[in-house]
Amino acid sequence: MDKKKLLGCRIRELRLRKGLKQEELAEKVGMEPASICNIENGKNYPSFLNLEKIINVLDVTFTDVFKFEHHQNVTNLITEINEILSKNPEKVPDTYKIIKALTE
Repeated sequence: MDKKKLLGCRIRELRLRKGLKQEELAEKVGMEPASICNIENGKNYPSFLNLEKIINVLDVTFTDVFKFEHHQNVTNLITEINEILSKNPEKVPDTYKIIKALTE
């Protein structure tokens, strides 16, 4: 997934976590709803000023907006999980319990 789409997905994720509709975010930021839609769909990058406003409304940090590692493809995620667990074998039982609970 390209960076524009990743950023858009992350902004959508954070907006939904905050319980806002696109129209509500747009109003609070002072943008058109179509502009928020285009950002979230990966068609446009927000300007730095608008990104700063979005961050403030969503009550997150600049770094939070760019944390989209979990949007990688499944193969990369599985590889990364395996690497993490191989370095932390004591966490395998807890991780297993969490995965089992999430998938039942």
